[in-house]
Amino acid sequence: MLPLLRRVPRALGSAVAGLRAAPAPSPRPLLQPAPRPCVRPFGLLRVCAGLLRARGPCSCGCSELHTQGDKAFVEFLNDEIKEEKKIQKHKSLPKMSGGWELEVNGTEAKLVQKVAGEKITVTFNINNSIPPTFDGEEEPSQGQKVEEQEPELTSTPNFVVEVVKDGGRKALVLDCHYPEDEVGQEEEEESDIFSIREVSFQSVGESDWKDTNYTLNTDSLDWALYDHLMDFLADRGVDNTFADELVELSTALEHQEYITFLEDLKGFVKSP
Repeated sequence: MLPLLRRVPRALGSAVAGLRAAPAPSPRPLLQPAPRPCVRPFGLLRVCAGLLRARGPCSCGCSELHTQGDKAFVEFLNDEIKEEKKIQKHKSLPKMSGGWELEVNGTEAKLVQKVAGEKITVTFNINNSIPPTFDGEEEPSQGQKVEEQEPELTSTPNFVVEVVKDGGRKALVLDCHYPEDEVGQEEEEESDIFSIREVSFQSVGESDWKDTNYTLNTDSLDWALYDHLMDFLADRGVDNTFADELVELSTALEHQEYITFLEDLKGFVKSP
């Protein structure tokens, strides 16, 4: 048995030796992923930049961008400015009757007057003061010019009336507006073309209303008290005549600022 056991390891050894002598199989090739396109961040910006560079430098020698679109834009603005100046009713702002002094700061305007120991200040801003046009308007008929069909734009801003007694520390502040269903209505002569929305007392010199001060909303106000507040304003010159003139003043100021905006826009697009 011992010789047999001795032969087994020899046989195994020769087999192992044969395995060592045999050449190693070639490794199985791995599947290579398909090449991915090169995606770089801001690649679209580089493409756009290349397209812009393809336009070439400006003929005036500057490094700014000038396109055919800019040129057409400037031509359009020139025509628009000419048309707006042609239909401009007031070359200068109209004056208010009743001795009101006008102070204008950009799009904000103040009307101030003093009456019997009181200072009344009316403040309004022309931004977003033109009501939107309705889509249900009739289309121009055949042979009728589009300009004749366009409605006249009217500025009806909200305005705030502030009444201060001489030496007083508080101001009675009334927030007023033009209801849409009342603007342009002339059937009822005695109806008010503006309304009071809120009433509050504020400290003199405060530019913004404080939420900690009580504010009276007129939606739930007794009509007798509301009528007395309207009479209070009328006695100080804020009545329907004032409201009509305020619309005319605001419309003129808005149109003036619109033309200035177009001129600034043209200069911005045109300038190198």
